[in-house]
Amino acid sequence: MTAQTLLRGWRGYRAVMSARLREMLQYRTAAVAGMVTQVFWGLIHLMIYQAFYRSTATPQPMSLAETVDYIWLVQALLLLMPWRTDAEIQDMIRTGNVAFELAKPADLYTLWFARILGGRAAPMLLRFPLIYGMAALFFGLRLPASPAAAGAFVLSVLAAFLLSSAITTLMTISLMWTLAGDGVARLTATFASVLSGSIIPLPLFPGNLQRVLNLLPFRGLMDVPFRLYSGNIPLSAFPRELALQLAWALTLIVLGRVLLARGMRRLVVQGG
Repeated sequence: MTAQTLLRGWRGYRAVMSARLREMLQYRTAAVAGMVTQVFWGLIHLMIYQAFYRSTATPQPMSLAETVDYIWLVQALLLLMPWRTDAEIQDMIRTGNVAFELAKPADLYTLWFARILGGRAAPMLLRFPLIYGMAALFFGLRLPASPAAAGAFVLSVLAAFLLSSAITTLMTISLMWTLAGDGVARLTATFASVLSGSIIPLPLFPGNLQRVLNLLPFRGLMDVPFRLYSGNIPLSAFPRELALQLAWALTLIVLGRVLLARGMRRLVVQGG
């Protein structure tokens, strides 16, 4: 395969991602409604943690200011989480129209991954500036601890974006074994919510769980970028944390490819 052929192939996947991104960016009203809901829940979490810090004299692994940053970044980037499978691919598999995907001159995994990247990016681009700006102006969200922390945060969020898309693609591939897919999606979303820190910041978990939590991929979705932002994770640890995020993303991509190849050998499409 020549370099020109490879370039044309990647342009095709980029076009798929771009088309999906533009399609999802049309839902601006839903983004505003979602922003209002997330700000509401952010305020509730804020009050809970303010009461917690005021009622304890025990030193905590995160300061109240770091926790406030964490809470609002969770709300601003909540849709980074792998909440559900790609609805259109799910419908293709259920109806048998996935046969048209198989007929395309493209690598199926990369095609689906590109779609999911575009669908994952659009809601974040719509909601993040609104929630971040409002929280920074009115609700105590601070700027990054330093310019270097801001750079580390951006790179870590990009790695989390790849990791989340790899998890979502893996969930979507599981539809080849279960037509509904709701069980896998709900279980994954539940585990991801708890183990990523989006419900309770991971440093506030019991100490004996920290070693386990630090090894799981879900921590790279929320906990790592948000603690880099506030300076709770020192910049000296950033290369190791970023490498772990990317290693998990690569591992899940390879696993997804293996499962997709196995699913293709077992897939039966019925219809006329």
